[in-house]
Amino acid sequence: MATPLAPPPPEVASGAAIGPNSNGMSMTTEEFDAVRYEDCDPGFRYELVRGVLIVSPIPKNPHEAMIDDLGFRVEKYRREHPDGAACDGTLPGRYVETFIGRRIADRVVWCGLGRDPNHAEDVPTIAVEIVSERTRDRRREYLEKRAEHRDAGVAEYWIVDRFARTVTVVESSGTERAIGEQDSLTSPLLPGFSITPLDLFREAERWGS
Repeated sequence: MATPLAPPPPEVASGAAIGPNSNGMSMTTEEFDAVRYEDCDPGFRYELVRGVLIVSPIPKNPHEAMIDDLGFRVEKYRREHPDGAACDGTLPGRYVETFIGRRIADRVVWCGLGRDPNHAEDVPTIAVEIVSERTRDRRREYLEKRAEHRDAGVAEYWIVDRFARTVTVVESSGTERAIGEQDSLTSPLLPGFSITPLDLFREAERWGS
């Protein structure tokens, strides 16, 4: 997959920068992949769903705090397991190429490659979504993205919900398990990795509501 948001197509280059007023614009995946970051308003995130550009605000501080804290814990695990048998790398805010467009996962993890991931080509092994409070966002994160990530080849989808105080782990087979805030979040894809969701929620609370 080409790096999303690289030289814009003529109709984009000749007009205004991509931003909130672009929400709902029709776009092909080729056009979306060609748009450059510098041609977009940096205060928003951009996804493509069924040929429609979806523009949404960047996450708030509590949301970002959980993404960063989880990344710190996964990266620490990776460094403690340098043989490459488990975690190969993790990045925040990466695009996942789905059958209906381009979705942003709050954090992705690659496992079992035994090499550095090619973020533009290798499908993430684990995709993590931090749930938003709005009802329409919750539906997207619990239902729509779950199906899209599964169809894209993501092995596990973690839904981190600080409002329900749970983390839901959905495997590509359809198996689902809910992890309470004081339970241990583990994965067979990351042998020996364990975190307590409450630690993530507390990190979010440090940064407000």
